[in-house]
Amino acid sequence: MTAGKRARLERIGTDDTYVIIPMDHGITMGAVKGLKDIESTIDAVTSGGADAVLTQRGIAGRVHPNKNDAGYITHLNGSTTIGPDEQDKRTTGTVEDAIRAGADAVSFHINVGSQYEPEQIEELSELTTEASQYGLPVLAMAYARGPDIDAENEDYNQSVGHAVRLAEELGADIVKTGYTGSAETFQHVVESTSLPVVIAGGSKGTDEETVRMVRGTMDAGAAGVSMGRSIFQHDEPEKIARAVSAVVHDDATTEEALREAGLAVEA
Repeated sequence: MTAGKRARLERIGTDDTYVIIPMDHGITMGAVKGLKDIESTIDAVTSGGADAVLTQRGIAGRVHPNKNDAGYITHLNGSTTIGPDEQDKRTTGTVEDAIRAGADAVSFHINVGSQYEPEQIEELSELTTEASQYGLPVLAMAYARGPDIDAENEDYNQSVGHAVRLAEELGADIVKTGYTGSAETFQHVVESTSLPVVIAGGSKGTDEETVRMVRGTMDAGAAGVSMGRSIFQHDEPEKIARAVSAVVHDDATTEEALREAGLAVEA
């Protein structure tokens, strides 16, 4: 690993652990709650301890003045919920675009198991090659999604493990994927790669559900989270970011994290 890549990884994490807040959902879902006044949301989550925020490059000018010295990741593909197929992620920028946008790293989404997998494999491989020339880290969002993959099956974690290993084989530096429901099942995913593994947040649950999922993730040996809607759509994004950061960075229990962040602990 080059000195430049190591330095940039340090900008988007804390001691090799990561609390990343993706807010690229404007291209996917539109200006949903938390994204209209994205400046205030970015200020809140980074004040709460997030290491980095992630957006499409066109939003970069709204990110930098409000991120409180946190890192910045530019996402380089996307799709919409109103288009013909949300899994068909298309390239939205280049490594040079990301550098011009002030990025410390780039990210790319791949749906392993979908009909678009072959093209996305090629595109991710090309991206990691290009990014390595600049010492720019690549976060691969590698999800197990397709007609033959069912998240309810007992062997779902095998598919997720395959997805994260694919990301490493293609040259990524960090890999994001879906949580498999428990620390026990997710351990296989973490052990499937030598890369730092971070989990997606998915749809917003209760505060306790969110933080307990993060606790299970860390118990499985993961490196942190890359959670969007669970945090940026929260009524108090700074507080939930603080709770998640306490688990990831300080090894807090679920109850400790909620209490320290000023969030209610369910009886």
